[in-house]
Amino acid sequence: MGIFLLITGMTVTAFVRQSEPWTTEQLMAPADMAARINKKDASLPLLICIGPSGIIKGSIEVGPTRDKENLDKLRKLVSKEDRNREIVIYCGCCPFEHCPNVRPAFVLLMDMHFTHAKLLNLSHNIKTDWIDHGYPVK
Repeated sequence: MGIFLLITGMTVTAFVRQSEPWTTEQLMAPADMAARINKKDASLPLLICIGPSGIIKGSIEVGPTRDKENLDKLRKLVSKEDRNREIVIYCGCCPFEHCPNVRPAFVLLMDMHFTHAKLLNLSHNIKTDWIDHGYPVK
C-alpha cells in the first residue's frame, strides 16, 4: 500500500508539472540570473518584470500580465525581437501556484514562438527567492 501511495503521489506531481506552460528546463535559477547580471561581460537576456514591481537590476517593467493592457504591452515589447533571443520573465508576487501573471505571459511567449523563453524561478516570492539572497536590485 505504501508503494501504491508513493507511485500515486509521483503520478499526481508529474501531472501537475505537465499542466504548466513551462518545463523544468525553462525555469532559470535566481543564482544563475544574478551571476549573469553581476558579470560585466556576460550577454544578458531580455529580462522583463510581468508583475507588480520590477526591482531586479536591468529589468524592464510591463506590469501585471493578468491585466489585458499589460499583456498587450508585453506583446508589443517583444514583437520585434528575434524569436531566438533569450527572454526571461519574472513576477515574484506570490508562489507560482497562486500567481495570476506568470501563466498568461509565458503562454504569450510560447504562442509567439520564442525558442529561448524562460521563467525566473521565484517559486515563493521576490523577497524570499531574490532580495533575501542579496541579488542585484535597482
